Amino acid sequence: MTCFDAMITIVEPDPRWSSEFDAVAARLYDAAEEGIVRIDHVGSTSVPLPAKDVIDVQVTVADDEALERIAASLAAQTWRSADIDRDHQVPGFPTAPAEWRKAFFVEPEGERRINVHVRVQGRANQRYALLFRDFLRTHPEAARAYAEVKRGLAVLARDLDSYADAKDPACDLIYVAAEIWAQDEAWVP
Repeated sequence: MTCFDAMITIVEPDPRWSSEFDAVAARLYDAAEEGIVRIDHVGSTSVPLPAKDVIDVQVTVADDEALERIAASLAAQTWRSADIDRDHQVPGFPTAPAEWRKAFFVEPEGERRINVHVRVQGRANQRYALLFRDFLRTHPEAARAYAEVKRGLAVLARDLDSYADAKDPACDLIYVAAEIWAQDEAWVP
């Protein structure tokens, strides 16, 4: 069984998610020591929304060399590689493969579920995670609609891969609206 074979369970927001993220971020800073530009709580648990009980963390690094160095450091610290090296490409946004490159890790064996996305600063996927989060935090009606999409997909999806494949286009629709909002609001990550 891989980390993607489990059935999807959506839970109500947990007030502990924020403090759990803080503890994970401190561990990641310690594990990587140098080369990290910033660490952010992303995904539904950062909004907070009904979600899978998985803390999503974005580790932002300066360049591809730092991405490789941080990935090696996390692997040496028992973080498990999930063999995912890029995010899905958003239609209408940059097409260069480097814009969607990442290293992806999950928690050490036996620990609470955590997804760690290591992305390069300024790349499309790094911006996506932050802008998506900030848009949902400031647009509760969009957040509620997104939560309903997730609940419905959790019932219908056979596995986590199917869930993600179906959820990505809904996220992309939100992201397009978020880009317009970001321009109007002069949003800065």
